[in-house]
Amino acid sequence: MRNSVTFPSAGLKIAGHLYLPDGEAGPAIVVGHPGSGVKEQTAGLYAQRLAEQGFVTLAFDAAYQGESEGEPRGLEDPAHRIEDLKAAVSYLTTRDEVDAERIGVLGICASGGYGLAAAATDHRVKALGTVSAVDIARQFRVGADGAQDPAVFQGMLDAAAAARTAEAGGEGVRTFKLFPDTEEQARAAGPHVYEGWEYYCTPRAGHPRSAKELPWTSVDRIATFDAFHAVALIAPRPLLMIAGRDAETAWMSVAAFQRATGPKELHWVEGATHMDLYDKDEYVTPAVAKLAGFFKQNLTVTA
Repeated sequence: MRNSVTFPSAGLKIAGHLYLPDGEAGPAIVVGHPGSGVKEQTAGLYAQRLAEQGFVTLAFDAAYQGESEGEPRGLEDPAHRIEDLKAAVSYLTTRDEVDAERIGVLGICASGGYGLAAAATDHRVKALGTVSAVDIARQFRVGADGAQDPAVFQGMLDAAAAARTAEAGGEGVRTFKLFPDTEEQARAAGPHVYEGWEYYCTPRAGHPRSAKELPWTSVDRIATFDAFHAVALIAPRPLLMIAGRDAETAWMSVAAFQRATGPKELHWVEGATHMDLYDKDEYVTPAVAKLAGFFKQNLTVTA
């Protein structure tokens, strides 16, 4: 049911897992992973569960990350992440199992924001779903809760500039840690930081290829990105956004939803935090059911 595949994205080879249900050519869904994630984690879980509902699904590692090509490793480049999603759509159009007129995108966490930007300008995406969507640039600039001191991000930009100078001088790639070293440090840093640490750095979902550090040069690439600026261009294609009612990041789904002008729905999963929707069955199961209904309704043959 799961096949390892590769496809090109702006000159780099992208590694993916293609999930194939039984049956004739039909609708397909590209599934984008969260920031620092890999295809073997939540993206793969949603891809597998949606394949069980009859969709061809493709989960993949972003360029510079996981098993995909690109140096420096771990680089987070919004422009390339958007290109990766479009390249994944292009790849699906070449598959005999896929009806090229019935392709959707599902973006989880950072890929929710990237999916909004990709779908806005790629009319091959007939329907867009998001789960725990964030705009990674907003998260860096103002924090997961929107209340971060602006001086924090200015300091990060200082560090990114210093890293570029150091790298120009032959000192190699400079990186910063995404997660605290210990559970005690993670808890002290706040609920969202602890959630990330507990998902990515423990046996719950830890994976050796998920990024634990990012190059500092990711920061100034992220700085001026705005995942939501073109959301209105998605119309008249439909948008479904799913967020946990207790997620610290839920305000970003609301902000994006308010900008959408076409058919849209913001669906709340009661009691769920941001990362509860990554892998906890009591929250993933209703989210998948909602997504499956949405994509079945909207990935229809176009005239």
